[in-house]
Amino acid sequence: MFERTSGILLHIASLPGPYGIGSLGQNARQFVDFLEAAGQRYWQILPLVPVGLGNSPYMSTSSAAGNPLLIDLDALGELGLLTQEELNAVRVEDPDRVDYDFLNETRPALLRKAFDRAGDELRQAAQEFAKEQADWLPDYALFTALHSHFDAPLQEWPDKSLIRRTKKSVEQYTELLKEEVEFHIFLQYLFHSQWTGLKTYANQKGVFIIGDLPIYVSVDSADVWTHPELFRLGAGRVPKFVSGVPADAFSATGQRWGNPLYDWAYHEKTGFDWWCGRIRHCLAFYDVIRIDHFRGFDTYWEIPAEEETALVGKWKRGPGMKLIEAFREKVPEAEFIAEDLGELNDTARQFIKDSGLPGMRVMVDAFHDTWGESSFLPHNCPPDAVAYTGTHDTPTFVQWLMEQAPEDQKQFAMDYLRLRVEEGLGWGVISGAWATPCRLAVAPFQDVLGLGGDARMNTPGTVGDHNWSWRVRSEALNPDVSSRLRQITQTYRRFRPLS
Repeated sequence: MFERTSGILLHIASLPGPYGIGSLGQNARQFVDFLEAAGQRYWQILPLVPVGLGNSPYMSTSSAAGNPLLIDLDALGELGLLTQEELNAVRVEDPDRVDYDFLNETRPALLRKAFDRAGDELRQAAQEFAKEQADWLPDYALFTALHSHFDAPLQEWPDKSLIRRTKKSVEQYTELLKEEVEFHIFLQYLFHSQWTGLKTYANQKGVFIIGDLPIYVSVDSADVWTHPELFRLGAGRVPKFVSGVPADAFSATGQRWGNPLYDWAYHEKTGFDWWCGRIRHCLAFYDVIRIDHFRGFDTYWEIPAEEETALVGKWKRGPGMKLIEAFREKVPEAEFIAEDLGELNDTARQFIKDSGLPGMRVMVDAFHDTWGESSFLPHNCPPDAVAYTGTHDTPTFVQWLMEQAPEDQKQFAMDYLRLRVEEGLGWGVISGAWATPCRLAVAPFQDVLGLGGDARMNTPGTVGDHNWSWRVRSEALNPDVSSRLRQITQTYRRFRPLS
C-alpha cells in the first residue's frame, strides 16, 4: 500500500514537443524534473499501446506493443538515422493538439527512413529483442505488416486462410513481408529502449510510474488474431458479443465499446495464464498498474454484436476473485489500483471490497448529492482509496464547476472546498483531494493548471478529433506552478524527501 504521497496524471502524448505529439524524449525528462521539483512521487499515464479507433489507447491493436508515434525523433537524429532537414520537415506549429491525421500521413515513412539507415549492430539488437519477446512480438510485427499490406482490418483480409492463421499462410506471408516485419520489430525495440531509459530516469528521481491497463483489446488486434481461444468469437474472428455499459451518467443509450468479450471459462481452465502474463509484461513498464473497468471482472455488460447501441444487453458473471487470487499467486509483486467508477451493484461493490485493492474517489463526482453523504466527499474518503480530482474520462474540474454543475451543486462545491476565483479554482480542488485521508492523491495536469473544457481529454461515448488530443504547452512547466504544487503537497503532509 502507498505511503501518504501524491501524483499527476498526464499522458505521454500530451507532453510538449515540436513534432506534433509528446514523446519519450527530453520533454518527458523535463516533466519528470517538474514532478520532482513539485514534490510528486507518482506520474500516472494512459496506456502506452498503439492507438486504435478514434485514436483511443483503449482500443489498441495490441495489448503488449508500444505506440511508435511516441518514439523520440531527436534521439534518432542523434544516432544518425534522421537528418536535421527531415526533422524540420515534420515540425508542427500547433502546440495544443495532437494532429493524428498528419502523424499517420508522415510518421511511418519517416520511421522507415530511420530503419533503412540502421546498421547491422542496431538491427541485430532488434532481432535479439524479438527473441526475448518471442511470446508476442513476432506475431504482432506480422499482424501489423499484414494490416498495412491489405489496408484493411483483420476481419476483412481477402485471404481467409490467413485470418484463420493456417501454418502455410503464416509462413507464406512471413517470407513475403519479411522486411516489413523486421521494420515493426525495429520500432518496438526503439520504443522499449527509449521507455526503459525514461522510466529509469524517473525512478532515479524518486518518481514512479502508474500505468493504465485496458481491460479489453480491439477486435482488430494481434491478440484476437493469434489467440482466438481467449475470446467469444464466431467464424472469421468476428465477435458474437461485444463490450460496453448500459445507460449511465455519460450516455442515455449506454456505451457500446465494441471490444470482443473474453471466454472466461477457457481462461479459468488455463489458470488465467494469459492474464498473469499480461500483468508480468506490464511490470516491465510500470511500477503500479491501474486496471481500467475493474468491475468487469465481476460482472460485465454483454451486447449482441449486431446491436448498434448498448441498450440491448445483459449482465454476465466474470471470473471474480478467482482471477485476483491467480494474480496474487503468480504475480505477487504487482501493485494495483482498481478503477471502480460507474454504476455498481451490490455484487460488484462486494467484489471490489473482497479484492483488497485500492479504489478511486473522484472530486468532480463528489458534489452531485447536495443533501446526502457522497462517499467521494473528501471527509468520507477512506485511507485505502486513491483520491482523484478528475480522470481522463471526466470533465476538468473547472469545466464541471463553471459550465456543467447545477447552481446548488456549484455552490456546495464552492462552500465545501472554500473555493476562491482569485486563488485559482484548480488549486482549491487539489487542496481538497490532497487533504483527504487517502494515502495517494492524483490530479490530471489540466486541474493543476485550472483549465476548462478545451483541455478535456476524452468524452465517453463520443468519437472525434477533440478526444485524446489535448497537449500541454512547455511554458506551463514552470517554477511558479511546481512551487505552488509543492507547497500544497507539503501542507497536507504528502511530501517525503528522498533519504
